[in-house]
Amino acid sequence: MRRTIKWPNLYLIAVFIVLYAPILYLVYYSFNSGGTMREFEGWTLAWYREVFADTRLLIIVLNTLVIALLSAAISTMLGVVGALAIHQVRRRRRKNALLSLNNVLIVSPDVIIGASFLILFTIAGIQLGFSSVLLSHIAFSVPIVVLMVLPKLQEMSPTLVDAARDLGANRWNVLTKVTLPCIKPGIIAGFFMALTYSLDDFAVTFFVTGNGFLTLSVEIYSRARQGISLSINALSTLLFLFTMLLVVGYYLIDQRSGRPAGAEVRR
Repeated sequence: MRRTIKWPNLYLIAVFIVLYAPILYLVYYSFNSGGTMREFEGWTLAWYREVFADTRLLIIVLNTLVIALLSAAISTMLGVVGALAIHQVRRRRRKNALLSLNNVLIVSPDVIIGASFLILFTIAGIQLGFSSVLLSHIAFSVPIVVLMVLPKLQEMSPTLVDAARDLGANRWNVLTKVTLPCIKPGIIAGFFMALTYSLDDFAVTFFVTGNGFLTLSVEIYSRARQGISLSINALSTLLFLFTMLLVVGYYLIDQRSGRPAGAEVRR
């Protein structure tokens, strides 16, 4: 029998090629000893050594990680509270209105969000720098966490909460012993999504950064404008590998924590 061509599979392969070919091209030339992206002359790690020898760049990497971790942690806490609040709303119209407001920052263009934050910080007298970048990253990460946590709350059976209350559990015990274990995979997903968005963001950060404070995305953009240097390739490759590690780490944690949480609640 003839095997029929599965067009959806071919389409997916084509999409992945379009998405990953430029990245693989960038990674390949980060090892080029020739110093250009026109002709590959030989393998070298000189560009990676140049990245790690740049003290200013290492400080920028540290700034980026601090902003990403802090914004992800704070936005995860705020997002969980927001998701719980929206889930408690009984009226459908009010809940849909809250969800629409939550989705505004997600669907709005980054340029508009960045310009809005810039105007807000200028009017409020907040100096552009660490604080402005952190606040803006928290602001656009919270809606993402809410969207990650809400489905888990909707999947949770209301009888679990009722049973816990019948057994004498107070609100805090219901929250910590029943609700949070059930939505733990959503919380983890929201944290990693917020972390990735913070590391990846350029447009919003470009508007609100200042006072000598830079993040990695803005630094890569600044260096790229000065001309082609394979140290940019090496830096971008390291950032891509770090992002891939985050994705793999989230997948492994989700696989391990997803089942125990559900099993623990069922007991």
